[in-house]
Formats: sequence, C-alpha cells, structure tokens
Amino acid sequence: MEKLEDIAKSRAKAEKDPIKLMNKVGRFGRLAAKMLATAPTEQKNEALKAMSRILAEDMESVLKANAEDVAAAKEKGLTDAFIDRLTLTPERVYAICTGLEAIADLDDPVGKTIASWQRPNGLKIKRVRTPLGVVGVIYESRPNVTADAGALCLKAGNAAILRTGSDAHRSASAIHACLAKGLNAAGLPAAAIQLVSTTDRAAVGEMLKGLNGNLDVIVPRGGKSLVKRVQNEARVPVFAHLEGICHSYVDRGADIDEAVAICLNAKLRRPGICGATETILVDSGAHEDYLTPVVKALLDAGCEVRGDAASQAVDDRVVAASEADWSTEYLDRIVSIKTVDGVDEAIAHIARYGSQHTDAILTECDGTAQRFISRVDSAIVLVNCSTQFADGGEFGMGAEIGIATGKMHARGPVGVEQLTSFKYVVRGTGQVRPG
Repeated sequence: MEKLEDIAKSRAKAEKDPIKLMNKVGRFGRLAAKMLATAPTEQKNEALKAMSRILAEDMESVLKANAEDVAAAKEKGLTDAFIDRLTLTPERVYAICTGLEAIADLDDPVGKTIASWQRPNGLKIKRVRTPLGVVGVIYESRPNVTADAGALCLKAGNAAILRTGSDAHRSASAIHACLAKGLNAAGLPAAAIQLVSTTDRAAVGEMLKGLNGNLDVIVPRGGKSLVKRVQNEARVPVFAHLEGICHSYVDRGADIDEAVAICLNAKLRRPGICGATETILVDSGAHEDYLTPVVKALLDAGCEVRGDAASQAVDDRVVAASEADWSTEYLDRIVSIKTVDGVDEAIAHIARYGSQHTDAILTECDGTAQRFISRVDSAIVLVNCSTQFADGGEFGMGAEIGIATGKMHARGPVGVEQLTSFKYVVRGTGQVRPG
C-alpha cells in the first residue's frame, strides 16, 4: 500500500496535469480517511481548536488574499450579491473561528449507537455510526465553506477534498493553510483536508467520475448551473439542492409588526444566500392590513418588488410580476409578492413553484401553522421566524456542509451526523442459524 509521504513527494510532479493530480489527490484522501476513521475524538478536537486559533492569528493574510479576490471580482463586473458572498471581514473571519470551536464542542458521532435491541435467540444487535470515507465538496464564491466543510468532515472522521471556484481561490488557499497547520499541530495527516490546487475545470470532471473509486460522496455548493451539472454527471452519491426558492407566507392570523420585521430580514439580511426568501405570499383575507405594510416596508428598504395586481395597487413602485418570477431564485434585492386565498392556496403555490428548500408561515393560529407544517414538503419548515435561519450553525450544528433537499440519507442542513453512515454490530454467545 502506498504511504502518504510517497504520494506527497510525487504529487508536486503531477500538478501541471489535472487528471494525474486528481488521481493523486483521490488516493491521498483514501489513505487519510483510513487513519481518520479511528482517530480519537480528543485528537480531532485538538486539530479543530488549533485551526481556530491559527486562523485568528493569521487573519491579516486571509483578509489580504480575500481583498485580492474581491478586487478581481469587481473588475469582472460580478454582481453585488456575488461579491457579498465572496467578501470576508474581520467579523466574518471571527465567525469562522467560532464555528470551528463549536464543531470541536459537538459530540463525536463516530461509534455512536443509533439503536440497539436483542433478539429472542440472544443475539445483541446495534446500529453504529461510521464515517462516509472521502467527501468531495465543489463550491464557488464562499470562502467560509473551506473551513466549514473541512472541519465537519474531520469531526465525522472523513477526509475532505475541496475544490473552490477561481474567483475565491486566493481566499480559500489562505484559509486552507490555517487548517493544514491545525492538522499538523494535532498530528493528523495533511491529506485529511485537501484543497485542489488547480483551477482547471478538468479537476471537477475527475471528481464527478469519483477519482477512481476514491470519492464516496459529493456536495456541490454554488449556482444552479454547477449543482445541475453535478447532479447530472456525478457517478457517486450527491447531497445538494438545485435552488433555494424560499417562501414566507403571511397568514391572516399573523402579528403584523412581527410579520413585517420577519419579511424584511428574510429577504434583505443577506439576499444572496440560499435561505433568503424569494417570494412572499399574503393571505387575501388580510389584504388591507397586511399587504400594504409589507410591500411598503420592502420598497422603502430599497428592495425591488415584483407583484400581482393586488400588490401593484398598493404602490406604483411595484413592478408587474411575470409567471417566471414565481419560480426565480433572485439572490438579490428583489422579491416577488402574491396574494393567496388562505393557507391551502399558499401550500399549493409552494408545491408548484418551490424547491423544497425552506418555507415559512407567519401566524398566531396554531391550527393553521400545523396544517402548513404537515403539508409543505420542504427540507426546512419554519413558523414565525425568518427563512435566513436555514443554516446548520443556527441549528446548533456548529456549521453545515450544505443544505440537501433530496430524501435519501441526508435532508436539510448537512452536519456531522449527516456525514456518517452506519454499520450493524451483532454479538452472540455461540448461536448458529438452524437449517
């Protein structure tokens, strides 16, 4: 079997050829995963805490690299929402550090018993969590994903292979350097978290093929075209969501002041994230008292509103919505607003146009809230709070590797538990199966 040191020595020679490079990365990741599967909790936590400390100490170099990425993005004329996702500030870097500490404080899922029972013949059976193995993460403009994904994979006993977009490569590289130092400080292999060194798109193709059987799952984080390509071409399982077409429904039973505040936050706190509300539905039974303050508050806050006839009647600044608006993920300071005939029509609208990501109801009526919860088939359903809480960190997971909207294995925020599989452990006392 190849040793990590041998691959490390030969890896530099292959870096000009993306296919050879990715083959090395895959083999390197598989060997690291075998080590991580049995790494003690204390050692993994030591690495995570070292990463947090080193990232805080090296913040200046991280911010400098990020400033270069942001400047290049502005020169390219990329959108404000894209640049917001790309930008790091001291506060955002400290938030990454806090996230690393929070992941270290989480219970280690590896080896945890999920269920146990005893059969009449005396066999004792347990279902126990195990690492997935090697997790590939393909992402675009969010430098924080480098730390979040790497740390979550590590805590769950997995090796991570990270491939960021060219627009964030300097930032990701600076963060990854801190993670590598943390791994070294704890005596863990550097290959536990690898950042693909090339921006050649051929590297993505190799990951989608599975790196010769060395990649166990792929998580795409990025725009619709990236996610769609991964879902269509990947030869390994994928945890992903295609779009974040999230809704906030203002029911006639809502507290109007609370509803306005939530709608503003859900749309405008960070309009470029996947948990941002893209469509606001308002109960027509509360038209005059609820629609007007919601529409005007958004317009006055600098948000473009695209609305139906009722919404346009509220304010002449409202642009007429097209059919396409109801299924558009704006990722910008734009929102569509529509009146609906109660909760059932809101549910029907979400079923038709939504992406099963995150949807919220604002109401003081418990019965209406429960109807919404039970009938909206989304990964995350919220009551009386902003859709921007659709985040693993906000769920107490420390961070997330992404939001999954599929129904197999992982759904919603993908944290440390979702990055594990399981095996059955059966203990006997000499039993044999009768013929």
